[in-house]
Amino acid sequence: MSSIDEIKDFLVSLAPPDLAENWDNVGLLTGDPAQNVDQVLTCLTLTPDVAEEAISEGVDLIITHHPILFRPVQQITSMSVEGKLLLDLIQAKISVYSPHTSYDSAERGINWQLAKLLGLEEIGILRPVNSPAEQAEKEESGAGRFGSLPAELTLAQLNQLIKQALRISSLQFVGDPDLRVKRMGIACGAAAEFLNDAHRHDCQVLLTGEARFHACLEARSLGMGLILPGHYATERPAMEKMAELLQIQFPKLKVWASQNETDPLQWDCDGE
Repeated sequence: MSSIDEIKDFLVSLAPPDLAENWDNVGLLTGDPAQNVDQVLTCLTLTPDVAEEAISEGVDLIITHHPILFRPVQQITSMSVEGKLLLDLIQAKISVYSPHTSYDSAERGINWQLAKLLGLEEIGILRPVNSPAEQAEKEESGAGRFGSLPAELTLAQLNQLIKQALRISSLQFVGDPDLRVKRMGIACGAAAEFLNDAHRHDCQVLLTGEARFHACLEARSLGMGLILPGHYATERPAMEKMAELLQIQFPKLKVWASQNETDPLQWDCDGE
């Protein structure tokens, strides 16, 4: 039987907390590190539906990408959705761990996984955190990824490739469908602030989950494509991958990605 502490050590090696953004809240957020674990559930966001699944299935540890207790709280009561969720989990002795932006930026983290899924070559880091001297001594680390497609595509063709890879039927985008794309940047979730980083790396396109209207206007002014498959679509597959990695590392555990979790956004398409 494995303990939460042993699983935490593996998660730290997979997604080192020092890669997290300084505003983030990562690591073991609730629970006893010495507690033994039989069942682990992964999810993108810890919602009441996911908590209900974990409690009904007797889960010991939830690994949620998006942290709970993200902002400072002064009260934990059943009068708020988050408070009731936390009280229910604590009563059921379910611990919670979040890797969040440390997993986004990890060497084999979400952005790298997306880059590999799309077949990018010569993958680099959009926003390195090491100084030039440090880069000469050790491998770069940092946020976002960029790389080259095996063959040049139009933006319209790239959109189709992304929909197929992420198993989605639609996406939003900015740019001329005939724009020629050879080099693209990737920043999962809601990360249009990486647009200028992608531009500096000579990318014709940035892929992120969602973006504000003014970021879309900025992409257009730069002559770049901006591809928006949705926050859920760019990050949920990596939590499914995390469940697979944990199952391999801890074969005696039962590990799965939440079956209750769904994308809150839906598309109203003509003819469907």
